[in-house]
Amino acid sequence: MSSGAAASIRSRSGGDGSREGGTGGRPSGGDSPGGPSPSGSPPPSGSPPPSGSPPPSGSPPPSGTSARDERSSSRGVGRPADASHNSADQVPRIDKIITTIGVKRPSYGKAGRSLKVWTNHFQMKIPGTNIYHYDVKLTERVWIEIISPTGKTLPIRLNMEIFKRLQFDVAPDVFTPRAVYDGRKNVFAARELPFPSGSQEFSFTLTDTTSSGETAEDGERRRGGKIYKVRLKLVATINPEVLSRFLQGTQSHDNAVPTAITALNVVIRMEPVMHYPFNVRSFFTNRETADIGAGMVLWRGYFQSVRPAIGRMLINVDISTAVMYMPGPIIDVALGFLKQRGPHALSLRRGLPDRELIRLQRHLSGVRINIEIPGQSSAARRPARPIKKLTRAGADELSFTMRDGQTVTVAQYFEMTHNYKLRWPDIVCIELASGAIIPMECCTLPEGQIMRKQVPPDKMKDVLKFATKRPPQRLQSIREALDVLNYGQSEYLKHFGMEVSSNAAVESSARVLDPPTLKYGQGSRQPTITPRDGAWNMVDKKFYRPATIKRWVVVVYEREQQFNMGTARAMVRNLLDALVAAGMVVNDNDPVILYDRPQRIYDSLQTAGKRCIEKHGGGAGPNLMVIVLPESSADYYQAIKHFGDIQRGVATQCLKSYKCKGANKQYFSNVVLKINVKLGGINVIPDARSVPALTDPKNPTIVMGADIMHPAPGAHGRPSFTALVGNLDHETAKYVADCRVQTSRQEMIDDLESMATAHIAMYKKYRTGVEKKFPADPKRLIFYRDGVSEGEFKTVLDYELPQLKRALANNNVEAKITLLVVSKGHHVRFFPQKREDADRSENCPAGTVNGFTTDDLQSLTFALCHVYARSTRSVSVPAPVYYADIVCSRAKNHYSPEGDFDLTESGTHLELSDAGHQLEAYRANFKPLHDQSKKLMYFT
Repeated sequence: MSSGAAASIRSRSGGDGSREGGTGGRPSGGDSPGGPSPSGSPPPSGSPPPSGSPPPSGSPPPSGTSARDERSSSRGVGRPADASHNSADQVPRIDKIITTIGVKRPSYGKAGRSLKVWTNHFQMKIPGTNIYHYDVKLTERVWIEIISPTGKTLPIRLNMEIFKRLQFDVAPDVFTPRAVYDGRKNVFAARELPFPSGSQEFSFTLTDTTSSGETAEDGERRRGGKIYKVRLKLVATINPEVLSRFLQGTQSHDNAVPTAITALNVVIRMEPVMHYPFNVRSFFTNRETADIGAGMVLWRGYFQSVRPAIGRMLINVDISTAVMYMPGPIIDVALGFLKQRGPHALSLRRGLPDRELIRLQRHLSGVRINIEIPGQSSAARRPARPIKKLTRAGADELSFTMRDGQTVTVAQYFEMTHNYKLRWPDIVCIELASGAIIPMECCTLPEGQIMRKQVPPDKMKDVLKFATKRPPQRLQSIREALDVLNYGQSEYLKHFGMEVSSNAAVESSARVLDPPTLKYGQGSRQPTITPRDGAWNMVDKKFYRPATIKRWVVVVYEREQQFNMGTARAMVRNLLDALVAAGMVVNDNDPVILYDRPQRIYDSLQTAGKRCIEKHGGGAGPNLMVIVLPESSADYYQAIKHFGDIQRGVATQCLKSYKCKGANKQYFSNVVLKINVKLGGINVIPDARSVPALTDPKNPTIVMGADIMHPAPGAHGRPSFTALVGNLDHETAKYVADCRVQTSRQEMIDDLESMATAHIAMYKKYRTGVEKKFPADPKRLIFYRDGVSEGEFKTVLDYELPQLKRALANNNVEAKITLLVVSKGHHVRFFPQKREDADRSENCPAGTVNGFTTDDLQSLTFALCHVYARSTRSVSVPAPVYYADIVCSRAKNHYSPEGDFDLTESGTHLELSDAGHQLEAYRANFKPLHDQSKKLMYFT
């Protein structure tokens, strides 16, 4: 959005149905305020009133408490505006300029050819009566806490169970008709609940049955049960007229609108979350599954979200995928994860490495188990309980003192008390939160537990294969989802007066933009090309600005038996051919080839550099190091990148040995795409005539992309990482990056002003020093912000836009700012109605849009999707956004591999008291880029 305006603009919602892989994602629609526009519909008449105006007649007064935005809670904590950044002598307060979010768009695009598409939305009728919004406070008190009562946050699954008990058993007369609950802080009711003074507290006990496998003391403690306290307080009355006005464009996007939409989302999700495993926006069934090994199974699921569109309300429905823990004996799950056979592999005494034990513990922590002693009845089974950790010894070594003073091992206890002699007494055991120790052979995993850890890299191929469907099959699955969703039979929808159309998916008009003309370098047989179906190739083309390899070395960390000297020399020849074919200059056709052990990466890379200097009789070291890695080499990669990008400022290119052996020309051509930009070259640029809004010499433009990466769920003490990427050249093809560390899960970027200030200065220096263009100052700054939910749009304007303004002012630059939010994790899908309108994969053609913005903004965004340096095809988001995402994901390379920092995606699990100290340690040990790396596209 332009500085001073308030329209939010999203990236194109391409059909790309076959490319979806994974679960969740932030939904977004085709048009502001959120969904695809009706077929051929014009923009609604009338302008929304400013947020400071009185509410329209019939609308409720502004509420002091609005529903917690579910997208915001899943992304992280948004940071409020800091008064210290808005002093009177700097930039005027943003709320004096921006009055509302979601104002009517100024115009619609017209460029391109038109086509008709289906989209995965179904029309719905909104309620006709008020909805009552209650704030929920839910705590538990265990009997032992009566002496010193404490409250704690409960998991959503347990919250839903408690609310179900409250609504159906404890106070069914109060909750008639049924209310809906989001599992956190919000309850919505179709009628005002009969509470005195608008609030009421309920207190009741959930008792657990006795479970086998525990001490008598545990059972005695449980018989007291847990007392749960639920406090409900009326905080708002939602008038559906607000939504009707908003859909017609006569109501501004104030607090009442997202609260009402959240209420409708909770209503449609209430029925499935009561019966199926679920995450924030999807639920999953075992109707379609796939066993992918390693103790994991995939389940098909369904995503659903209420989306406002122009003049109507829609439900966005999509298929999704969850990775589940394989149900059954936990020993089988553990062995599958570790890729071992036989339970004895789980014994530390028999060689289980400590590192593998820690990895398994991370994988299993939080997973709920049932206690089942083999051969004995489990009729009195207690509800499944979560694993706290694994023990560091077997049941025959772990001992405790019983009430009578007798000390016994866990193995002896099970034989004495349960008449069960353990088959594998030396393998590690399960420890529960209560401190109880349970042998693994007495534990099973119940079905339907979502694995909320990072999917192992070697399983991603299986996940993508299961998740991927060609567009026609995907659309058919979405239509069939209505049978599972069963909106017509939901008592919750009936109570709220909501109806969902069972007709075909919504039809919409779309346009296919013309692709930009791309320009290659001198000597190309085809210097300019127009991509077809979003792809092209490097045949007979030279880089627009080829780099020079002055000196280089090859380091091989694969065993020589697997990758011998002959293979290495053949790889060098093939790589040289590709380098020369692309126009690059190579001053050394016979580089040093060094074999070494990956356990001493720093030393071996140092040695390789010295060998290169010795070969050339002194002078500078290599400006490129090519490293050949074995198949499993994630740790090596971090060490190599830390050496090159952080310590030495030398470009490094890693290759997998199995890919190099016998690879074709296309493989090495792809490698060369990365090498050229790492050494300062430019692969391709958009032709100035095809994208005048981006390359206008009278309006030099900086294009920036920004993103944030948060730690894995459940990881405490890990920081978030931020990245800013921007172009230096007037062709918007040469980018540099900056990466910072900040408070964990904070969504707004703290150091944006500092990073942007440095980047604008680099842009001016490059423009005058390298390009010899004057004046040096940019006239426009286009800022693509990734990783922001709809609930955080206003926060971006309040907190990040002023930082960009100050960064310009710090460089004495006056430039117009256009801020765009990129929602690449949405579930909006387009499906061409006619076969002739589809590409070869049956998707909508690249460049399909659904009426977002003016033609200039659409065309420049689409052009930026074609200058991604690592491929010869258009990508789904602008290149700077893609780069920012990569920079965030590689933030771990800023830490020394010898340091004591856990940067694995499975996350660390610390006590909260220790998390603050750990976070500060991450801050202190984060190493900046080498000065040379700061000038290059090291991240490609």
